[in-house]
Amino acid sequence: MSNILEVKGIKKRYKDFEAVKGIDLFVKEGEIFGFLGPNGAGKSTTINMLSTIIKPSEGTARINGFDNVTEKNKVRASIGLIFQESTLDEKLTANENLMLHCKFYGIDKDKREARIQEVLQIVDLTDKRKNIVETFSGGMKRRLEIARGLLHYPKVLFLDEPTVGLDPQTRAHIWEYILKLKEKAGITIFLTTHYMDEAEICDRVAVMDHGELIALDTPEQLKTNVGGDIIAISTENNQDAKQLIEQTYNTEVKLEQGILTFQVDKGSEFLVNFVKEFDIPITSVNLRRPTLNDVFLHLTGREIREESASSKDKMKRTMRG
Repeated sequence: MSNILEVKGIKKRYKDFEAVKGIDLFVKEGEIFGFLGPNGAGKSTTINMLSTIIKPSEGTARINGFDNVTEKNKVRASIGLIFQESTLDEKLTANENLMLHCKFYGIDKDKREARIQEVLQIVDLTDKRKNIVETFSGGMKRRLEIARGLLHYPKVLFLDEPTVGLDPQTRAHIWEYILKLKEKAGITIFLTTHYMDEAEICDRVAVMDHGELIALDTPEQLKTNVGGDIIAISTENNQDAKQLIEQTYNTEVKLEQGILTFQVDKGSEFLVNFVKEFDIPITSVNLRRPTLNDVFLHLTGREIREESASSKDKMKRTMRG
């Protein structure tokens, strides 16, 4: 597969503060590419540069073969952009929202009806076409935004926290539509998320922190790089247990919220003898494989927390929409 997006040395500075410190990456055509990192890591700034909302201080980016600075209009015609906050006009019907988008993107009049029918069918909203958007649920609004982002046949669809604030069942349904979209239309998806299960679906994941790209690989390879299986236990004396495990097994043990965690190879085999031989009484024990949250913890020393955008961020997104 060819690269649909290529980024080389892109930076963004605000006076003395460097929000993005020079990153290099590529995204393959038809790929689901995940962007992980806490608020303030530089994810949104990077996406804003790629989508021509703000100008890079240094570096280059090309989307669908077009330069994001010198060929802005061609880049904009090549992408769909869906923000975390809704930018729909809720006083209009679903059809009216989509028709406005067709006009904004210059879609020929004779093609608008077919395009609208097509995208509504993809997200299962055909029967809601004439309904006022303010009557929609949160999940329906998100599906309509995805449909709107597809009207002009973008090569790359940027999704900024596409399921934040939705209940787990609705989140799962939204992802059904996103995956169906990838299979049917072959669109490249560039995704930011705090949800680890969503990042697991991605073909590749980039981890960003403090304006730098600190890891980029498949979810499975990133987890493999963390190390072995993770054992989590609690005991009658966690402080003594922590010291004993570190001395006996020569491994780092973390104590958080009353739980001791450490990594071992072949966790199932290790655990059998460990439980039998450990001198301090164990009150609970759990064995699991590393997750992407463990990857981030391993790389940065902290976990990704689900954080809501500030009111200032929300205002900016609404104004952009």
